[in-house]
Amino acid sequence: MCILNLLPNPNSQFPTVSLFLNPSFIISLLIAISIHEWAHGFAAYKLGDPTAKNEGRLTINPLAHLDPIGTLMFIMAGFGWGKPVPVNPMYFKNAKRDSAITSLAGPFSNFVLAWIAFVLFVLISGSSMNTSAMGLLAIQGGGNPFLTIVLQILASSIFVNLVLMAFNLLPIAPLDGSKIVQMFVPLRHEDAYMEFMRRGPFFLLILLVSEYFIGVPILRTWIFGIVNPIFAVMSSLAGLVT
Repeated sequence: MCILNLLPNPNSQFPTVSLFLNPSFIISLLIAISIHEWAHGFAAYKLGDPTAKNEGRLTINPLAHLDPIGTLMFIMAGFGWGKPVPVNPMYFKNAKRDSAITSLAGPFSNFVLAWIAFVLFVLISGSSMNTSAMGLLAIQGGGNPFLTIVLQILASSIFVNLVLMAFNLLPIAPLDGSKIVQMFVPLRHEDAYMEFMRRGPFFLLILLVSEYFIGVPILRTWIFGIVNPIFAVMSSLAGLVT
């Protein structure tokens, strides 16, 4: 599982590294990654695969899911990854279907967490969300320090979970979207798709290089093409209840 959290263009919808290195964002990120990986393991376990449970990964303890190099890269560059939960499709009754369900469980857990954070944010703040998705990272609590911290964590959680969900739905290996799509690949095209998946990290690297150094906003377009409509619904709902 990977997570993208930095684009260098200051005029883009993505914030800069400094906005990520604050306590509320880090707390939100740790929770999001932990639940994401736990969801993968839990889904696999329910479908008959005990691998994650046997290796101590069926937990929401962040320490079990952090990759040392991925964490260091996030701190240094704003881009990092968590330690993937081990899954053995040999335990599944239907390998393609159950692998897809297991892969979908991670992004779905982030979708649910984002909505939980949204409900709590609206209930606690009592105000509408008249800001952009990125603007959530700069939310304030009206002068109350404790309230500010709580609202910042909830706002960051909305942003982090939606971005994490959208990024992982990208159908390029090793991201979750590649295995979700694999369920729909016809048998006659499976070998070609497996070759595509093997080259996935290379394609992902090309996208990252294009985004960072060439300014081709493929990842930006994909992520916020998913995030912005969801956030628009949230903003509309918040306006109705406040």
